[in-house]
Amino acid sequence: MGIQPVATFHARRGRISALTATRLQTLLPGRAVPASVLQPPGAPDRADRVVLEIGCGHGGAALAYAAAFPRAHLVAVDVHPPGVARMLAAAQEADLGNLSVVLGDAVALLEQRVPPGVLDAVHLFFPDPWPKTRHRRRRFVGRHTLDLLASRLTPDGEVLVATDSADYAAHAIAAVAQHGGFRAAVVARPAWRPVAGYEAKGIAAGRSIVLRRRRSVGE
Repeated sequence: MGIQPVATFHARRGRISALTATRLQTLLPGRAVPASVLQPPGAPDRADRVVLEIGCGHGGAALAYAAAFPRAHLVAVDVHPPGVARMLAAAQEADLGNLSVVLGDAVALLEQRVPPGVLDAVHLFFPDPWPKTRHRRRRFVGRHTLDLLASRLTPDGEVLVATDSADYAAHAIAAVAQHGGFRAAVVARPAWRPVAGYEAKGIAAGRSIVLRRRRSVGE
């Protein structure tokens, strides 16, 4: 699997606060992904359902999912330290043992650490829409990432995408149609996901899209 040629996220710069640094230093090691999580379905000690959330931000959806589905295990990944630190503190306070956290690039995580066929679902909530035409190649949903997601999902795995951008929703559906490895459908927003952040601001234009893997002949 090749290296992602362009970043699909804004690499924010600046110093982090002392509180953020302390939270990352003390809480992040305890949220490392257990080896049992990245095993195929049916493996000993594996959770009933393994979910990866890409771009978890401050963790509102990740925390809500982990609380609502205690028999599942969610791996939340994001590149921005302040949001990850805030999520770590909230997870610690809520005593959520089924939530792992990765500070880093989701593409690198998928390529380097996630074996094929181990994820039951991937959540991609309100990815950067990169609205300018010259930036659209940076959108997360594209051939490279769809190839990657398809290989890491179980045969019945799915990708749940939420966006407040009608243009991004149309882009995602078109990209899936061109890729051919998924079936796309617009679905109702899941009741467990909190209404906050981008969703609260753009709920009138919100779209929830589910991408379900197409089974190959013989699967």
